[in-house]
Amino acid sequence: MPSLTDNKILIVGGAGYIGSVLTRYLLSKGHNVTVLDALLYKNYFAIKSLRKNKNFNFIKGDFNNNFQLKKSLENVKNVIFLAGLVGDPISKKYPKRSRLINYYNIKNCFKRLNKYSIDKLIFISSCSNYGLLPTNKLANEKSKLNPLSFYAKDKVRVENYLIKNKKKNKFKTIILRFATAFGYSPRMRFDLTINDFIRQLYLKKTLKVYDSLTWRPYCHVKDFSMIINKFIKKQNIKDKINIYNCGNNKNNYTKKNIVDKIKVFFPLGKIDYVGLEGKDKRNYKVDFRKLEKELNFKPSHTVEHGIKEIISYLKKKKYNNNFLYGNFRIEKDSIKKK
Repeated sequence: MPSLTDNKILIVGGAGYIGSVLTRYLLSKGHNVTVLDALLYKNYFAIKSLRKNKNFNFIKGDFNNNFQLKKSLENVKNVIFLAGLVGDPISKKYPKRSRLINYYNIKNCFKRLNKYSIDKLIFISSCSNYGLLPTNKLANEKSKLNPLSFYAKDKVRVENYLIKNKKKNKFKTIILRFATAFGYSPRMRFDLTINDFIRQLYLKKTLKVYDSLTWRPYCHVKDFSMIINKFIKKQNIKDKINIYNCGNNKNNYTKKNIVDKIKVFFPLGKIDYVGLEGKDKRNYKVDFRKLEKELNFKPSHTVEHGIKEIISYLKKKKYNNNFLYGNFRIEKDSIKKK
């Protein structure tokens, strides 16, 4: 059998919103990339063009399937785990499946990774884990977690499992708590705050904004890809568990701040500030200085850049099929198989 190579990477969930951008970025950096994805959202179109790349391998499958997982891990040294029912709305819509996939199946998958010669596991978690915190302080990696949603609670459960089993696991683990993503992707999502706000105003709809003064951090999908690549290349990782908030301190914004930035491009856009009637009570500011210091990372894409980018793609393409451009519901066939 061929020996393990540093540039052989498995991305679990590599056909998704972040995954399809990350896959292209890593290929452009000379990595050999295998994607394992169940295509729950009929999103094969997002990676179809990559099949001609000799350094790309796609396996349609479930990370909870032993055979498919084994096949995807052949000669792999670094695993990037993005898969799951991603986001608060989709996990709330399918609570039982969400708990099964986002906690039990992921935990069992990580147990099985010990059978293989994995060097690093990069687990994509979420800043949503901070939930509801006083905003006069920035939440750092040591701050108390206060998850409010099904999605965030399962992210925290997986994090705790990895921390508890750090001595048993043969691989080193990097937990990346992602800020709220924005920006263009081959598998576009318009159910994310910035992307959704832009699209609604572009289509001349009245934008309803709930809880406009609540805080979130934001980060462009391409910057996430740059961060992950830096961790893949990072040598001499001493600790078995490493946790980082992923984003930038300058990109902590209220929803009102985001609307004001987008409104510059749509001065006649109609905004309806609904007040405190929203069901999403998350409110947190996040400190990303650890990432900046240890990885020497600064984002290359501002919110303004993302706004211009998405407007440009909205002008070029018609995103009429809402099902394909957000995590709204999962393919019926995949429900029957489980």
